[in-house]
Amino acid sequence: MDNILIKLKKSIKKNIRGFSKIIPLLFGVILLINLLKVVFSNNFYSKIITNNIIIDSFLVNILGSIMAGNAIISYEIGKDMLISGLGIFLVTIFMLAWVTVGIAQLPAESILLGKKFSLVRNILNFIFNIIISILLILLMRIL
Repeated sequence: MDNILIKLKKSIKKNIRGFSKIIPLLFGVILLINLLKVVFSNNFYSKIITNNIIIDSFLVNILGSIMAGNAIISYEIGKDMLISGLGIFLVTIFMLAWVTVGIAQLPAESILLGKKFSLVRNILNFIFNIIISILLILLMRIL
């Protein structure tokens, strides 16, 4: 029983040390994401649209990948994007990229999960978002 308690104490100390190293980085990531939200105001969304569905879907995918956040916030941003004139198709791509790819969160994710895993995960999600957007374009043209 004493051996288990010793291992538990060591584990708790190790986790606290690891978490204390990550707190400043997480704080920086949160500040960066909030700064990006302010920079990309409602007017910004309507200015980037080129009316070329392929280019627009790629741009919105990049924008969502850079801004990244949780799904609940994406609903509010999606509403703002719809109000500013973006179609449901582009808003869907943005929300998908927002939730699945995280460029702003990459430093923290690299520390927690490893650099290779984080890079591969983000690159694959970005590529799959493009594939999904192309499939959505084709599907919307059929319907």
